[in-house]
Amino acid sequence: MRLSRSSAPTLRVWVAAAATTVALCLLTTAPAAAQTTDATSGALFLLLPVGARAVGMGQAMVAERPGSEAVWWNPAGIARQDKKEIAIHHSQTIAATGDAITFLYPTRAIGSLALSLNVLNFGDQQITDPGGVPVGVVLPRDILIAATYGAAIGKRMNAGITYKRLQYRVDCSGQCSNVSTFTATSSAADFGVQYDLPTSSPLTLGVAVRNLGTRLQVNDREQPDPLPTRIEAGAEYSLPFVAALIADTEVRVASDVIADRNLNHPAIRLGADIAYEKNIHLRGGYVANDVNGARTALGFGIATGHLMFDIARTFGGLSADAGVTPTYLSLRYLF
Repeated sequence: MRLSRSSAPTLRVWVAAAATTVALCLLTTAPAAAQTTDATSGALFLLLPVGARAVGMGQAMVAERPGSEAVWWNPAGIARQDKKEIAIHHSQTIAATGDAITFLYPTRAIGSLALSLNVLNFGDQQITDPGGVPVGVVLPRDILIAATYGAAIGKRMNAGITYKRLQYRVDCSGQCSNVSTFTATSSAADFGVQYDLPTSSPLTLGVAVRNLGTRLQVNDREQPDPLPTRIEAGAEYSLPFVAALIADTEVRVASDVIADRNLNHPAIRLGADIAYEKNIHLRGGYVANDVNGARTALGFGIATGHLMFDIARTFGGLSADAGVTPTYLSLRYLF
C-alpha cells in the first residue's frame, strides 16, 4: 500500500489501528471466532496461534506438553522438560507474518525456565510524494517478550507462569517529518496447572488463564482497551489399545474448552496426534474461535537426532479466501 505525503496528517490514525483492525475484522467476520471475542479488546494479536504442533492439533493444548510451544498455551507444560531446547516458530497468514524464538532451559533443582521473543509484522506501508515517488516506509509491528517458569509439584502436578511484555509500535524510515511514530505497551501474565490422574489409563487434565494484565492504551483512542483474557480447561488422553494393535504406534487425543474472562460463550477445540516410533507425527484438529476463521487443521512432524520439524496449516477462513495459505512452521533443536 502506498500513502502520499499529502495524506500524512491522517497516517497516524491509520497506523494506530492497522494491526488491531485487521485482527478485529478477522474475528468479527468469522462466526466461530466471534463466539469468544470482546469487540472492545486490545492487543488481539495475543490470540494468534504460535507453533505448528499446536495448530495441527486444533490448538487443543492446555493439557499437552509440547516443549517450547507450551510457553504460548500453558506454561505448566514445560515443567518436566528434560532437555534444553532452542526453537523457531514461523507463521504466515493474511493478518501478519510472525516469528517466535524460544530458549528453554530445564534444571533439576528449581524447574524449567524459558525466554521468548515474538514479532508480528503487519506489512510495510510505503509513503510516496505527490509524484508517486517512494520517499519512506512505515513499519507497524507487535513485539512480545516473554519469561516463563514451570515446576513439578510432586509426581503428578505441574504449575507454570509466564510474564509477557507486549508493545505495539509504528516506526518510520526515510522522509518521515509528517509521520507520527509511537509505541503502546502493556504487561500480561499467563498461569497454568496440569495434573496426571492416578488411573491405569494415561489421562492429563489442564487449566490455564491467558493474557491477564493491564489495559493497552493506543494513541488517538479515548480509553485504553482490555487485553483478550482467556480461560481454558482441557484434557489429554493416550489410547492404550492402539500400541497393542499397531506396533510402535501411539495415539493421543485432546479436547479444550475456552471462554472469555466472564466465562461467556464457551467453545470446544479438538485435536489428535498419531505417532509412529515417536519420530513421525500426523495431526488433525477442529478449531473453534480461531482468529483467522478457520475450522479444521492438519499437521505433520518428523524428528531426526536432535532436530524436530513440524508443519501445519488451517483450512477455510479469511486467509484461504484471500489466497494466502495459512501456514505454520516450527524447527526445534533439543540438546
